[in-house]
Amino acid sequence: MEKYVNLKIADGTNMEAYTAIPEDALGRNAPGLILLQEAYGVNHHIRDMADRFAAQGYVVIAPELFHRTAPPYFEGNYSNFSEVMPFLNALTTEGNEADLKAAYHWLKHHELVNPANIFSIGYCMGGRVSFLANTVLPLSAGVSYYGGNIKQIADKAANVSGRHLFFWGGLDKHIGQDQIDAVINSMDKAGKEYINVKISYADHAFACDERASYNEKATKEAWALTLAFFKNNMA
Repeated sequence: MEKYVNLKIADGTNMEAYTAIPEDALGRNAPGLILLQEAYGVNHHIRDMADRFAAQGYVVIAPELFHRTAPPYFEGNYSNFSEVMPFLNALTTEGNEADLKAAYHWLKHHELVNPANIFSIGYCMGGRVSFLANTVLPLSAGVSYYGGNIKQIADKAANVSGRHLFFWGGLDKHIGQDQIDAVINSMDKAGKEYINVKISYADHAFACDERASYNEKATKEAWALTLAFFKNNMA
């Protein structure tokens, strides 16, 4: 079972969010997951990832972070980055935080979700937002896949709630070592627990099977570690 929900945000806006629900979930035993989009919207890839996590037993919500500037259900074209730039540039940390809080509230009060086990995961742009989520929400843990421009919010590491798992591609020309160092050094300085994984043979967006940079081996390895990490951080 899957559907969109419309969430009211604290700033007065409304946000569509894709949800995916495990077929056999009973009671309030399922973990919750906030799944955060790439710069191309809550597209087929993101919805597919939500469905994959639901198949693993997670109640998933994927909020449309561009809702203030893009039409509902916006999907960008992977071959036309300029198309998504206006929406990307319009994002603010304050707006992201408000959206994250609304998504968290939906999960926390969902009839199937155990509120002690709520996580975040994000890809590219969403990787940065997933890190932000772990600084503003009482998450059990968070995961960031190749989080772009994460250096911008690295100083928020002191507020990180749960353990964090970072994935980077060693062949990624979009994210320099300075970005990785900034967030990891901040985590060290704040005394926060994390796992930092740099896959030498993987490029940017290696986990998206709809892009040319997809790397099946790296994706399978990262997927296995992601599931183990979430399971290991459940109450």
